[in-house]
Amino acid sequence: MIRWDRVMQLRDEVGPDEFDEVVEIFLEEVQEIIARLHRDIDRVELEQNLHFLKGSALSLGFDQFSKLCQDGERQASAGQGADVDLPALLAVFDSSKLKFEAELNQKLG
Repeated sequence: MIRWDRVMQLRDEVGPDEFDEVVEIFLEEVQEIIARLHRDIDRVELEQNLHFLKGSALSLGFDQFSKLCQDGERQASAGQGADVDLPALLAVFDSSKLKFEAELNQKLG
């Protein structure tokens, strides 16, 4: 669910002092896009929103979530945006976020 090696790599890249801010910004930006997904009832911007979420998730090690975003992005690109299971995708984000927050200090300790 979480690629901790990627999380550690990101912390090393930005430095321990900046890491918390990067995580905070990531979570805020993801929440903004999730709000857009809820407003985009016709799924007009689904492909773009999932593309953004995929990249953000990859950068912070949310592996399973990024894969689901990639699959959804491909579906939307193929004109099958209505088939994307957004509730399942968002449930994976929620569980990934909980796991990330619960284990962060232990893993990076």
